Amino acid sequence: MKKLPHLLCLLSLMIVGCSSKKEISRKEAFRIIRQGWNYPRIIEYDLYCGDPLFAKKVIDAGLETQGLVTVQRTQKLGEAGQPLIRFTDKAKPYLLPTPPGDQSSNIQKVKLADEELVEVTGVNTGSSGKEAVVEYTTAFKNITPFAGLSSKDFKQQSPRKANVVLYDDGWRLAK
Repeated sequence: MKKLPHLLCLLSLMIVGCSSKKEISRKEAFRIIRQGWNYPRIIEYDLYCGDPLFAKKVIDAGLETQGLVTVQRTQKLGEAGQPLIRFTDKAKPYLLPTPPGDQSSNIQKVKLADEELVEVTGVNTGSSGKEAVVEYTTAFKNITPFAGLSSKDFKQQSPRKANVVLYDDGWRLAK
């Protein structure tokens, strides 16, 4: 009988210890999302330099008048498959490394902007305490003239969500 109170105390500590939830803080969620999704990150665009539709897009975006590209408006039969769009020295800061396979197809990767993590706006931990939905916003910085090629609005902040899961060693992004 004397051991019963000790046994009940030990049992209640075990129950409380097993049922306690480890909440994820906004600061920790910010760190996990920034590392997991590699923020800040470059938003890139594949520009098909041999495609007449992209040549028109470049002209409509005003990149030729800004002196970033030159567009060959006509091609002779022997020039078929050659790039219609050529980049000037002024465009060099916005050109990204392009894989050799893309280069042979006259595709050039260009930088549109940098996307940065702004803040974690909410954390909703599930009932089990082992998963959470993190709401956060991103914003675009260093917007380049090539951003006019995309239909994306680079002036607005983007609300996003990410799922995180609690493992034995801590919270991790669920990709």
